[in-house]
Amino acid sequence: MIQTIVTPFKRKLNYSLSKKQINVLQINLGKRCNLACIHCHVEAGPKRTEELSPEICEQLIEVINRFPEIKIVDLTGGAPEMNYGFKPLVEAAIKNGKQVIVRSNLTIYFVDGFADIPKYFADNKIRVVASLPCYLADNVDKMRGNGVFDASVKALQWLNKLGYGKAADLILDLVYNPQLPTNEKFTLTPNQVKLEQDYKQFLQDNFDVVFNNLFAITNLPVGRTKFYLERRKLYQPYLHFLESNFNPVTVENLMCRDELSIDYLGNVYDCDFNQMMNIPATTRNGETITVAKLLEAGNLNLIGEVQTANYCYGCTAGSGSSCGGALL
Repeated sequence: MIQTIVTPFKRKLNYSLSKKQINVLQINLGKRCNLACIHCHVEAGPKRTEELSPEICEQLIEVINRFPEIKIVDLTGGAPEMNYGFKPLVEAAIKNGKQVIVRSNLTIYFVDGFADIPKYFADNKIRVVASLPCYLADNVDKMRGNGVFDASVKALQWLNKLGYGKAADLILDLVYNPQLPTNEKFTLTPNQVKLEQDYKQFLQDNFDVVFNNLFAITNLPVGRTKFYLERRKLYQPYLHFLESNFNPVTVENLMCRDELSIDYLGNVYDCDFNQMMNIPATTRNGETITVAKLLEAGNLNLIGEVQTANYCYGCTAGSGSSCGGALL
């Protein structure tokens, strides 16, 4: 039996984690999705109805218009393409010269009403970050549902035909997630550079698929991953494993330090994981922050310190983990 006493992350860090200059606006448009993946920390799915409102969408467009320091607008969900405000936010960001990232599950392109999405991406030079948690069909389908791997490959081939992964301004990145553990023999996320080489060779040899970068992301014990671990009595052992591999060098590059994470209600968080665990960002006076407050203050840098929790060990274990993959 693995020891399960976990040192609180804040004590392990032993100093306040400060924000840097904000340059990333990550917006979770809602929980509507055509898939219900077993590892989804958002707990998104076809039965979820929560999504951005017109009012919050307008506020976000105003933030994009008013703050030139925002360099990247990162749209996520659920399936962001399915949720209200997707195209208006894309177009506001492009109009203001921001890089737009869309975190796509790929299979959405085959859902009625969304067949225009690949061409829309290409026309607007959107950077596509696509979930493909393994290059083997069986592993993908176990995590994401039967037939998801085949649909994902067809979607990648579609994007390739439009120039993604080939043209310099059509970037296609893939996201790897480890299989969820079935026992206490936990492992760290594999070396991202080596894994990217394996992905590229396998996908090109077998499906003539090409892409730009692979992001290897650790499964944080949040949302459905947390419930999965708890059911198998692996939650505390997994946290302890992550703590035992804590790497302080990763802290400098943590994604929570230069981004604001916004939910569909307009609340502000340090990262998407804090958003899902309902740990809001706060001012130096301890007040919670909303998009409306950012606009009222005319300032994106209201946060006193980054809010942390024990699942932060997932972002700081080994080579680290972020929405852009390994940190080292």
